[in-house]
Amino acid sequence: MKPSLKGRLRWLMALVIAGVTIPLAILGYRRAVQEMNELADGRLAQAARTVETLVENPSIAQAMHASMERSSRRQTTLVIPVRGSDCLTEGASCELEVGFQVASRRGELWAETQNLKRFTAPTASDLGFEDIKVEGEDWRTYTTSAAGTGDIIRVAERHDSRAEITQMLRVEHGLSLFIELPILMLLMGWAVRRALQPLDVLTDELSRHSPGNREPVVLDAAPTELSPVLSALNGFLDRSVDALEREQRFAADAAHELRTPLAGAMAHLHNARMASDWSHAATSIAKAQHGLASLARRIEQLLILAGLDAGAASEQRGPVDLVELIQVAVEELAPLIAGQDADLDFSWESANSPCFSGDFLLQGHAAALSALLRNLIENALRHIPKGGAVSIHLTREPQRICLDVIDNGPGIPAPRREAVFARFHRESGSETNGHGLGLSIVMRAAELHEAAVELRDAPTAQGLWVHVTFPVQEMMHEVP
Repeated sequence: MKPSLKGRLRWLMALVIAGVTIPLAILGYRRAVQEMNELADGRLAQAARTVETLVENPSIAQAMHASMERSSRRQTTLVIPVRGSDCLTEGASCELEVGFQVASRRGELWAETQNLKRFTAPTASDLGFEDIKVEGEDWRTYTTSAAGTGDIIRVAERHDSRAEITQMLRVEHGLSLFIELPILMLLMGWAVRRALQPLDVLTDELSRHSPGNREPVVLDAAPTELSPVLSALNGFLDRSVDALEREQRFAADAAHELRTPLAGAMAHLHNARMASDWSHAATSIAKAQHGLASLARRIEQLLILAGLDAGAASEQRGPVDLVELIQVAVEELAPLIAGQDADLDFSWESANSPCFSGDFLLQGHAAALSALLRNLIENALRHIPKGGAVSIHLTREPQRICLDVIDNGPGIPAPRREAVFARFHRESGSETNGHGLGLSIVMRAAELHEAAVELRDAPTAQGLWVHVTFPVQEMMHEVP
């Protein structure tokens, strides 16, 4: 079974409440029992003081001592009967649970209540509170000495009464927990469902949200905690719609762009198979090879563009040396440079003196920057006349790196420069076999690095000047 957020909240809240209420109930029970015992001990001490007052009262003491002396002559103890008819608690006599004894300082027992006849006479060594057991019954006693006469007075109470109160407290505290906790669980379940109701509303809203729908998900009176979730969710949905539309456009454009060269290559191969002599077949095969090579390059560019559209190169940003990257791109394009008999010049300069190759380190995606440089150089080489020139120049400034690629080709008129960055756009009248993807790749790679791309007229009368500006932070180099 999958874990439920509501269930987790219920159990966590129940554990927290139980962890608080149960110790508090136990503490309250123990405190109540302690207070009850202190109150009962105080009652025993007060009863002993009352008997002491009676014993020390002159008139009462004289009568009591006379009675005690008569009993003493008969070698008997004055026994005070216990009458419980006027004091009944649940049918039992409360007086039977409390009694007292009075003894002389010499240990002679003068008087006692009937229910304490089984007790021995109190002595001076018994002063204070004491728990004793007589014939299987537990008693709590308090013994004191009369200040005037020196008589020893003991007041005793059976533990039954205290046990009944303790049992009542135990039942009261335990029963309240057994009743409160289930009620609290039910109330917590209702509170959790009520508190998480916006999540159910959000689920219903998302289930009704159709694919490709750009309308944001809105909840009336959404809780504060859901606001960032809604913002992130709406941003994700918007990006997902953009990605879906981009993929749909890419699929449609790719199908359109690949259909023609593939059909042409298949037609040339068919002609080669149907040719009556080898010369015609060789010509058709050569045309098919040229078409397939063009198709391979177009597929490569489409894959690069798809990778850039997906967000960036797969690796994380890292230091990339633009000088080294340009040198690698030039080496890769060496066959094209030789085929065009082009004059390619590469140079760099920095505001630092002296200039280091490390001045042109850029935090970025190596694959995306490599695609940008390769397409800029290749685009320039394909548009220059045979024997033309391409100039590549890097300039390092405190807060930026500037890349300039200048060719002496036909150039692009200023009104149409913005349109050439669109995918599959090809200038009318262009004599090259380009596919209209090179500058799209350049622009996408530049966007990934917050770079600006500008098309200018070449410093000479003819040609195109591509100026790319990469923002960077100033890096200091030590002179060796």
